[in-house]
Amino acid sequence: MSLAPAIERLDPEELLRPLDDVAATGELPDPSLTAQIAAVAERVLELPPAVVYERLTPPLCGRNPHVVLQWLREAGLLVHLLPELDATHAFSQEGGRRHKDVWEHTKAVVRQSVPRPAVRWAAALHDIGKVTTRRFLPDGKVTFHGHSEEGVRMFRRGPVRRIGFPPQLRERVELLILHHLRAGQYDGSWTDGAVRRFHREMEPFLVDLLDLSRADVTSKRPGKRARCLRMIKELEQRIETLAQEDARPRPLPPGLGNLLMEALELPPGKHLAELRGRLEALCEGGELEGGREAEYYVEAVRARGLLEGLEIQPPRGWTMPTARMK
Repeated sequence: MSLAPAIERLDPEELLRPLDDVAATGELPDPSLTAQIAAVAERVLELPPAVVYERLTPPLCGRNPHVVLQWLREAGLLVHLLPELDATHAFSQEGGRRHKDVWEHTKAVVRQSVPRPAVRWAAALHDIGKVTTRRFLPDGKVTFHGHSEEGVRMFRRGPVRRIGFPPQLRERVELLILHHLRAGQYDGSWTDGAVRRFHREMEPFLVDLLDLSRADVTSKRPGKRARCLRMIKELEQRIETLAQEDARPRPLPPGLGNLLMEALELPPGKHLAELRGRLEALCEGGELEGGREAEYYVEAVRARGLLEGLEIQPPRGWTMPTARMK
């Protein structure tokens, strides 16, 4: 393929045609072709954003997305379409370690990610905020505090204007960029409440987020990589287990404890939990109906003598309310 004979009259969409071969073969085009395209690369901005999205997404979701990104940069197209991503090239994540630059990390994340458009686009753009948030500490360490939030701001200012993301996909990519660190922060110490909160907040895009988090593990150290992937898997399993528990029908109604105390003149204490346990066991055994009104279970306690054997110890200083004593 050559563009030379009609380079002035070239349809800008032709600039992106080599992407199909790059995606299929994983090989870069002839350097002369890449050079021809680079000479007129700015013409890619003449394409409508919707066309850019349609031409870039299939190659990005193909078998060789990292090579696709590399060729876009070498052909001078990336700096026009995604200058935010182009700026990550040779941008070090750790002092003095070029192999740790954001560009190489990003290509690795894209290569490892599942081939769904939202995940692949988020993988390509998840770290663009690092360019403006990098700070060097006195001890030589590098920080990127707030790079997720900055990445979202950059995404809104740039890529969404040059690339015509469908509205729902644009929103999902934005959320993935914003929250891409969340799952990786799980260390096994989260309470069940914290896991439930994470699930509730991330649920609309949880599958994509966990897949992106797995792809974002690019450490060359086997032990660290295995540990990170194990933690993400553990988080996923805890979410599933807690969701299953929460989906089980609750046999007893809310507020039953207060009604038992009032109707049976019981003080507060752990005996109430034991009493509820006896009622739940009867429901599970089919001897009582689940999901009935609270009064039904109060009568069951009386009729079945369920208070027998309970150690009822009023809290120190507790006295029965006057209304109950009359």
